[in-house]
Amino acid sequence: MNILLDPTILFFVFGIFAGLVKSNLEIPPQISRFLSLYLLMALGLKGGFALNKSGFTPEIAMSLGLAILLAICIPLICYNLLNRKLAKLDAAAIAATYGSISAVTFITTTQVLDQSGITYGGHMAAAMALMESPAIIIAIILANRIRQQSPHNSRAPISLGKVFHESFTDGGQLLLLGALVIGLISGDAGQKVMAPFSIDLFKGLLAFFLLDMGLLASKSLGEIKGKPLITLVYAFGAPPVHALITLSLCHLLNIPLGDTILLMILAASASYIAVPAVLRQAMPEVSPALYMGMSLGITFPLNIIFGIPIYIAIAKYFV
Repeated sequence: MNILLDPTILFFVFGIFAGLVKSNLEIPPQISRFLSLYLLMALGLKGGFALNKSGFTPEIAMSLGLAILLAICIPLICYNLLNRKLAKLDAAAIAATYGSISAVTFITTTQVLDQSGITYGGHMAAAMALMESPAIIIAIILANRIRQQSPHNSRAPISLGKVFHESFTDGGQLLLLGALVIGLISGDAGQKVMAPFSIDLFKGLLAFFLLDMGLLASKSLGEIKGKPLITLVYAFGAPPVHALITLSLCHLLNIPLGDTILLMILAASASYIAVPAVLRQAMPEVSPALYMGMSLGITFPLNIIFGIPIYIAIAKYFV
């Protein structure tokens, strides 16, 4: 099936349309939160079941190491590019956003890979979890340094201990890792028992969740008006650059096709849930409209509608 005709993608496009025409269609926040937790739990279980079969190999360790390397390098490169054109705190906030990842983009890609018959390692769920927090921690360190250098700063430094705790005990991330461990322990027996929950329902609930994300994305489009040109250029241009850099590294390290595609998608995505939740508290000086407009208004729709099929095609050609 053509990826752009996949029902989940079409529901996302429909959500954007409904938002743009000012429809009163909406998904209650509690249901949206439940769908998010369900998808993370199902993905974790699926990854755990796959890991139970494959075991932990040097190839898996290499993929996870590359994921961590990308999660550290991307926010540092982003900050050093943008702090010349933007306020330093704004640059740090965008670095955190684009250095972290979008779980929904990752989950949507796994569904597309399943339909296309492209295999990928169960450990990629762990790779996604590992890539979420480093950018947040780096941004907080940068923000503390920026404030210390400012003569007008009256704000106390953010405690890194608190940031580490919140990053690694976040409900969604903890559920993902917990489900991964449970799937790993329970193996084939657990997979048979949980199949109606983690497999049969997955496609329909993902479509429902992407409908909600389309509605949110359409609202975020208005937030990008009046923003500096460099932010728009970065929102459009950085994701494919990140994906191509990742492809090159995966090619050098002989990472399998499915894992390469998922690493490309993770590197090309941007956070719009975990990072904004932290930055609202840690960097109140930065308007959420800046990084939310970029990640949810531009990068997320581009990745879901165009990025996934394009990155899959490029990876197939080179790997």
